[in-house]
Amino acid sequence: MRQLGRTGIEVSAYCLGTMMFGRNGNQDHDECARMIHRALDAGINFVDTADVYGYSETEEIVGKALRGRRDEVVLATKFNGPMGEGPNRSGNSRRWIMTAVEGSLRRLRTDHLDLYQIHHPDPHTDIEETLSALSDLVRAGKVRAIGSSNLPASQIVEAQWVSQQRALHRLRTEQPTYSVLNRGIEREILPTCRRYGMGVLVWSPLAMGLLTGRYRKGAVPRNNARMRWVPQHLNDERKLDAVERLLPVAEEAGMSLTHLAMAFATSHPDITSAIVGPRTMEQLDDLLTGATRTLDDAVLDRIDAIVPPGTDLGPLDVSYVPPSLTRSVLRRRPIGERAAA
Repeated sequence: MRQLGRTGIEVSAYCLGTMMFGRNGNQDHDECARMIHRALDAGINFVDTADVYGYSETEEIVGKALRGRRDEVVLATKFNGPMGEGPNRSGNSRRWIMTAVEGSLRRLRTDHLDLYQIHHPDPHTDIEETLSALSDLVRAGKVRAIGSSNLPASQIVEAQWVSQQRALHRLRTEQPTYSVLNRGIEREILPTCRRYGMGVLVWSPLAMGLLTGRYRKGAVPRNNARMRWVPQHLNDERKLDAVERLLPVAEEAGMSLTHLAMAFATSHPDITSAIVGPRTMEQLDDLLTGATRTLDDAVLDRIDAIVPPGTDLGPLDVSYVPPSLTRSVLRRRPIGERAAA
């Protein structure tokens, strides 16, 4: 067990991610429930989900599976993504947060959330608005702790400052992506979280499947859902080259590439928990088998030589990209203004 930041909550080094439960992955609700029970029986006490997973179906699966075992679990979910047609059905506004939390509580069949997280930044909403709403949920007893996901370091600092200045509850956790192939958070995110005593639960420690060894350089791309979802990532030559160099490192260390990748993520002192997202019982059992594996300094040095600390070999197709990069109007002045300048 590890401390979840400075909340006093203890969580397992593996967190069971549930994104693959439901229509986007395993559609057998009974098997998904058995997987959740298998994880709990193996010692995992941390479960992470989100309202948008399976368009709310996933939360319903988790809620049914946890009947009678709710008190064993540190239960985390997230809000922000679109949950219906029309305006005001997404984002980080007070209006939506107060609606979203009630939906999650109902689907999860619980009266409180141990961790409620901002899924993505919302450039249209003042962070004070968001933190004020979340603080009210903590005071009402519906939420125990609040956190964020995919926030840049600068926005984490801003949120901490606003909480201090306005006497609001602080973000206690951050959920960024982290793997051997995407180590960018080591530059600013992790030091910032350490500075503020925040717990860090990382998603995609297996790099969306690349670090399982199923996708190899020169192999014909598989026509599966993941390939359609993150094709740029799975076909990135730099990442595929790194995988080929990592495979013998894992073999010489006496473990699979999957186990090497998970041990790498959980070995960093600033990482509280690594989220595993199995789709099948077979995948879960394999992950649990490697849960006790550790890496010595020699192996970590070899990994550093392949992917240097703080390096992202390439972006994930599903990573958050700020509007300043996606909207050309935010970085280009109209022709008339340029002429005047």
